[in-house]
Amino acid sequence: MGSIPPPPEEFPQIVIAAWQTLGRRGSVVNIDEISANVSTNRVYRVTLDDGHEVIAKTSTYGSYIHFRQDHQLIDRWNQLLQASRFASFLSPVLVKGDSVFTYRQDNVWAVFYGKAPFYDFLPRVLDDPQIDSLGRELAQFHDASTSAARLMNPSWKSLGSDIASLYDALGSEQWLTERRFDKHTGHFLQRQCDQLLENAERLGYYKFAKIPILVDWNIGNFSVGLDRDGFKLFSRWDYDWFRIESRMLDFYFCSRVVRSEGDQTVFTYSAEPLFESRFRRFLSAYHKHLPLTQNEVLFLKEAYRFFLLNYVVRAGEHFFRPSYCERLQAEVVEQYLPKLDALDFSVLLDALD
Repeated sequence: MGSIPPPPEEFPQIVIAAWQTLGRRGSVVNIDEISANVSTNRVYRVTLDDGHEVIAKTSTYGSYIHFRQDHQLIDRWNQLLQASRFASFLSPVLVKGDSVFTYRQDNVWAVFYGKAPFYDFLPRVLDDPQIDSLGRELAQFHDASTSAARLMNPSWKSLGSDIASLYDALGSEQWLTERRFDKHTGHFLQRQCDQLLENAERLGYYKFAKIPILVDWNIGNFSVGLDRDGFKLFSRWDYDWFRIESRMLDFYFCSRVVRSEGDQTVFTYSAEPLFESRFRRFLSAYHKHLPLTQNEVLFLKEAYRFFLLNYVVRAGEHFFRPSYCERLQAEVVEQYLPKLDALDFSVLLDALD
């Protein structure tokens, strides 16, 4: 058998260098980019000479230390889920020896995942049994993750630290100018930060259980096993918004999955899905399997506020391509945050009856 030729120069060299440093058997013969073209992270399917495939992700967001810590926590979470029915749900992070492998090249970092198997994907619009299934399945996954959290190290990232970082950035004229915000907008957003923290304190957020969560639940991030009465979660492979925080931060994206208009190709982040009867059905199904408190449900307003402030305003340029980011940030500042305090989230408490 002849020797395998070196990988083409057009392949991302950080992926080649990272794989060689990992030291696994198999040479890279092909790399296909499979990024969703929304986030600035890049995702690749890496084919080896023995036919096996792994997934590579490269990122420039945040710090390398946070990137490495996140994947150490994800790996620990996955280990602790092995005793539950979610033993094969999360795509594994590849390790070198006994440690999670991450790679740094200048200001870009990389990690490899085992290729996740997938079964069925949810339809664009869910029927009632499927909404009930999503509530049940997320509750059971959160329950297993709550047990795992007791044996996991804390994360350096927190809701409070992210909001404090945004508050400080809003005092920088250069930071505002780069995002086309004026000083009036900066002051408005700082008041929103204050309001979030004050309301979180009033609702007793510091007492809420902090568990590993994924935040970004959309029908392209996970697969399911469909059956006559709904479905069961089967596999999940996207960790871009992983963090250790309250389970309530997962619920906004669930509201988007169950909304009546279904999945959308041109997306926006309005609060409307949270007030559909379909979301209340989801909450009720979740509550039957893992009870929610009234203060947790009322905190959904602040979980939504946090999503807008942190993932769209503070870090939007890292999570969305420029064509998306500018529009989304303008919508948050001009429409969604100004209207938020007029919304009555207490109507969602009916789901707990």
